[in-house]
Amino acid sequence: MVKQFIWGQWFQKMASANDSKWQKDAADQNFDYMFKLLIIGNSSVGKTSFLFRYADDSFTSAFVSTVGIDFKVKTVFRQDKRVKLQIWDTAGQERYRTITTAYYRGAMGFILMYDVTNEESFNAVQDWCTQIKTHAWSSACVVLVANKCDLEDARVVKQSRGQDLAQELGLEFFETSAKENINVKAVFERLVDIICDKMSESLDSDPTLVSNTTKATRLTENPNMQNNNCAC
Repeated sequence: MVKQFIWGQWFQKMASANDSKWQKDAADQNFDYMFKLLIIGNSSVGKTSFLFRYADDSFTSAFVSTVGIDFKVKTVFRQDKRVKLQIWDTAGQERYRTITTAYYRGAMGFILMYDVTNEESFNAVQDWCTQIKTHAWSSACVVLVANKCDLEDARVVKQSRGQDLAQELGLEFFETSAKENINVKAVFERLVDIICDKMSESLDSDPTLVSNTTKATRLTENPNMQNNNCAC
């Protein structure tokens, strides 16, 4: 009981620190949009490596399992807009699930990842979609990512199975490799484009959603953005 209490205190402090960093980024208005993105999936599918490859263009095979949740910030230019991305790397272990799903709310997009060399991670995709439906906004956009495609000799999940599952779920699909830097940037660019397109449609139909003074903040907090094509 004492160990559980101490662990809970530690995690609460870590979550509070992450929330403070989020608030600091939101206060910086030097961008048009700010999107909160989450990378989710089973443990060891390569979520952290994927994030580091995109944010820092680096890769190491020495990563250990993520404890809880952390994020990186990257600013990109898409569709003539300056977009600040807060990309959250979540722990895949079941024992962290209650805590990490608390961060789903407010996320504009999800990268749902499995490992092509791990059948269990592929079979878990449906469960992760259920988590998104349960804890995220209905407007959240999702792409399905099959990681570690460089490990062809160890592959157990054929590309066609991933494509079929993505079609069944109504998601766009990518095969990627964080190690070889295959399609990593493309995944993020496509997800951001999908969100921007839906955001533009939403603003065109209801221009009162944002104002010149609150645009960047309100765009990350609007749960009513209509999107019937990219949620699980």
